[in-house]
Amino acid sequence: MHTTIQQLIDERPIIIDGAWGTELLKQGLKPGESPEALNLKSPSLVEAVAKSYVDARSRIILTNTFGGNRFTLERHGLADQVIEVNRIGAEISKRAAGDQSLVFASIGPSGKMLMMGDVTEEELLEAFSVQAQALAQGGADGLVIETMSDLEEAKIALQACKATGLPVVASMIYDAGADRDRTMMGISVEQATKELTESGADVIGSNCGQGVEGFVKLCTAMKANTDLPIWIKGNAGRPEIVDGETVYKTSSEEFASFAQPLLDAGADFIGGCCGTSPDFIRALNNALA
Repeated sequence: MHTTIQQLIDERPIIIDGAWGTELLKQGLKPGESPEALNLKSPSLVEAVAKSYVDARSRIILTNTFGGNRFTLERHGLADQVIEVNRIGAEISKRAAGDQSLVFASIGPSGKMLMMGDVTEEELLEAFSVQAQALAQGGADGLVIETMSDLEEAKIALQACKATGLPVVASMIYDAGADRDRTMMGISVEQATKELTESGADVIGSNCGQGVEGFVKLCTAMKANTDLPIWIKGNAGRPEIVDGETVYKTSSEEFASFAQPLLDAGADFIGGCCGTSPDFIRALNNALA
């Protein structure tokens, strides 16, 4: 296990941050606009989100780089600025973190379907390698591969991230199957956990896909199939459309009521995904105080 992770685990539980997308929208991001573009043109807005999580006592905060791979950025005309988008994204979060929090930089899926031949394994490896190296240059303390539904893509991203020498979290999204314990590609929690462990992840996790109440069983399944630490970022319930707006109805207090059950199920890192905010992180800290 990477020494950074070992030191953190000794302080278990570790509270991480919450959602970034919804917080950036509050800061002025327009629907359909590239969140990552803000790293270049409005870094102060991005830093305000990062700082809000530091102030809420997140031990680890992420970065505004989820869609920072070249395939996602080229849809916004930013394919030639991959290195700047990611390096600056890491620098912004590091600035906000100061000496209070660590920064684990976010790497999301490519949006390309490997099994459909949209992209080759070599192209994916190169894209994730460029992103991971830029995040490392920006000073990231670790990397988080998140919201992955394709296990092969997750393993390619893991290979790219491990080359940086930084600790790497591999986090899948389970939002399919009768029990919501499979990825959209039909991969079970057990299979993903075992293969990501064998492929050299430092932490195994799950984020997004369902409300926090569903993560206790996911956590239990992961714990049964790996000796690695577990990373959990659940949503604030299932999204509902109210008057044309996407709404998450789980309150921060309800969300925080799952902190102890998650710990009991084996979670080491606990934070939030869609619909959560700094208030949710404060509630988690209070629940575990």
